[in-house]
Amino acid sequence: MTTLQLLAGLALLTAGAELLVRGASALALAARISPLVIGLTVVAYGTSMPELVVSLQSTLRGQPDIAVGNVVGSNIFNVLFILGVSALIIPLRVSQQLVRFDVPLMIALSILAALLALDGAIGRWDGLLLVAGLVAYTVWAVVNSRKEQAEVREEYAAQFGASKPSSTGTIALQIVLVIVGLVLLVLGAQWLTDAAIDIARLFGISELVIGLTIVAAGTSLPEVATSIVAALRGERDIAVGNVVGSNLFNIMGVLGLSGLVSAEGVAVAETALHFDIPVMIAVAVTCLPVFFTGHVIARWEGGLFLAYFCAYTAYLIAAASSPAVTRTLGAVMLGFVVPLTVVTLAIGVVRAVRRDHDRSAPD
Repeated sequence: MTTLQLLAGLALLTAGAELLVRGASALALAARISPLVIGLTVVAYGTSMPELVVSLQSTLRGQPDIAVGNVVGSNIFNVLFILGVSALIIPLRVSQQLVRFDVPLMIALSILAALLALDGAIGRWDGLLLVAGLVAYTVWAVVNSRKEQAEVREEYAAQFGASKPSSTGTIALQIVLVIVGLVLLVLGAQWLTDAAIDIARLFGISELVIGLTIVAAGTSLPEVATSIVAALRGERDIAVGNVVGSNLFNIMGVLGLSGLVSAEGVAVAETALHFDIPVMIAVAVTCLPVFFTGHVIARWEGGLFLAYFCAYTAYLIAAASSPAVTRTLGAVMLGFVVPLTVVTLAIGVVRAVRRDHDRSAPD
């Protein structure tokens, strides 16, 4: 019964997110917001709604490990698994805006989250700061989009013809889709959380590990579907922008709102503070040199991401069974694997810079 409830929760989350994204995207287009901003905000925020609902419900139920583990685990999963699989399907091209602004912002927010959690909790003032950052980012994206919208409309009209204004009935239908999607998300999140807790208690696994694995992967299914389909269709910017935008929302929106709704703040476990959050930061930092090397995520880099996800998941499983193994594997990953990866990627960046320099040098 618990397994069926878990699967039903995941199905409702996926269906709810799909309806929400479709409705919200159509409303955003009716509001004349550019497709790029829709990808980074509306689509990314919509596919992150399962994380938001699960973390908020877990926080209100007094289960902070699931709330925090869901955010940290989802951010790690989004980059290592989703980008890894998408890049294996087809090398992903990355826009300059992501490299220059959004990815550095993701790195800065990951570090900020770690600093805010140093006192052992994400309190209301911390949550207010993060939510304010989300509002500021969204406003900036919309204002920036408005400035570029004339050019976007001209390009769209040249390729597809002049767009027709949306009718009142069409807008009403999209609003209904958004409402139904939110209802399905809330119900699915409740079923998923209840089933995950039962599984944790049945196998003696900590709620933090469940949050970092089952819940994180489950709530990231909308991102998985969106990015993989986008990669298959050649929409590479959407595949990457969806992941980066979702990670930004997870930190500022999900973690921030979770801190706001809890009077005592969202407690952050020592394990998460000393290992999982540093891994989230390392994963975010790894994105910058990967994205920088020719603005392409190559297949071998996607394979590297996927291999690290497998290693991280294996570590979490081992951590649930043997503390001694946990300390050994944790030391290996943080003290050897991560620095080796950074050095490897740095070499790739240097080679890319030299290659570009040689191409631009006069004969």
